[in-house]
Amino acid sequence: MIFEDSNIVTKDGYDFKFTPSACSSCGGKCCTGESGYIWAKYHEIEKMANFLDLTIEEFATIYIRKVKHRYSLIEKQIDIGNYACIFFDNSLKQCTIYPVRPLQCRTFPFWEIYKNDKEEVKKECLGVID
Repeated sequence: MIFEDSNIVTKDGYDFKFTPSACSSCGGKCCTGESGYIWAKYHEIEKMANFLDLTIEEFATIYIRKVKHRYSLIEKQIDIGNYACIFFDNSLKQCTIYPVRPLQCRTFPFWEIYKNDKEEVKKECLGVID
């Protein structure tokens, strides 16, 4: 379970904390970098489509790629070897669908891959504190 207290977020089993206020100064490191997957489930796709006033079919045609039996948001190349989520505004350095972003985005930096690697997640996220 994730807990928020005085703008510091913690999660059981993780030995670090997160300060969301750091997001405004990092430049979107969690939304950019190497190419990868931004997983979205059907109910999240519905919310994003509604948020953008699109049908699910329109949204999927424009913004989704199917990877085997899963769905990922597409990316855009912003530099050589550097990609961003299609919904990352590179000039404002923020997510344009923030209120309806997928679970993968909402749970960062509390990902299983970082659970026992505080030093690695600190490299990825300026908001991670001891």
